[in-house]
Amino acid sequence: MFYVYLVLSALLIPVLNNFFKILGYGYSWWLVPVLFVLFFASFLILHAVIFVVSFLLGGQKISPDKAPKYYRFLAKITVPLLVKLARVEINVGGMDIDDIPKDTRALFVCNHIHDFDPIIMLDVFKDYDIGFIGKKEIFQNMFLVGDIMHKLYGLPIDRENNREAAKTIINAIKILKENKASIGVFPEGYTNRTDQILLPFRNGALKIAFKAQVPIVVCTVKGTKEIPKRMFRKKTVVKFCVADVIYPEQFKNLNTQELGDKIHNIMETELKKDEN
Repeated sequence: MFYVYLVLSALLIPVLNNFFKILGYGYSWWLVPVLFVLFFASFLILHAVIFVVSFLLGGQKISPDKAPKYYRFLAKITVPLLVKLARVEINVGGMDIDDIPKDTRALFVCNHIHDFDPIIMLDVFKDYDIGFIGKKEIFQNMFLVGDIMHKLYGLPIDRENNREAAKTIINAIKILKENKASIGVFPEGYTNRTDQILLPFRNGALKIAFKAQVPIVVCTVKGTKEIPKRMFRKKTVVKFCVADVIYPEQFKNLNTQELGDKIHNIMETELKKDEN
């Protein structure tokens, strides 16, 4: 949408001039950049208003089943726009995105170093309709973010209450089996603010793949910690890797701990690359 708005902003100038002849004077050249910026800013503001109102309307009381295609469409056109405006460049490595099966839902797993990580994943996997599992505090306390996650089939999880956490896992399995969305999880459980490359996993979320019998897409991300410091001012390069896809037949003989160790090793190996 970034380039769409740029083109529309440029096209509106001659259209406006056709009606009002504002560019017919020698000194009116300065109006061209001014009008261009005003039109572009207007498009961005209108986009933001539509996006915010759509997701805030009804909040988390409205089921995402009411208009799933509309909410997903808004996300698909807004996330790349946000990434572009924030001057984030995503370098995608590893497997070709097209090699990830599109005829089935999947469990996407990734390391977690910043709150921007889900936005990067939504941008990379535009065609995979991911709903993220996040801590309950996001849904309760973060303005707009909880509403967006809810309407994209995201689920809150109470990490301190095993019974409630089990309910979230069951709901995620149901979403996958009913083909409503894929599910994204960060098995470290917390944002990694330590010097460790990768925190130990909370393997409970991997039960989703066992029960739903879906592939696991293993990903890694580097560089998102720098985004807030440089946002809108300097370019931030984020390295994203699709490290592996593990299919149900490949983990059917593993238990949750063994599967978690396998995924942890894949991620850790990838994250250690280019360290120095």
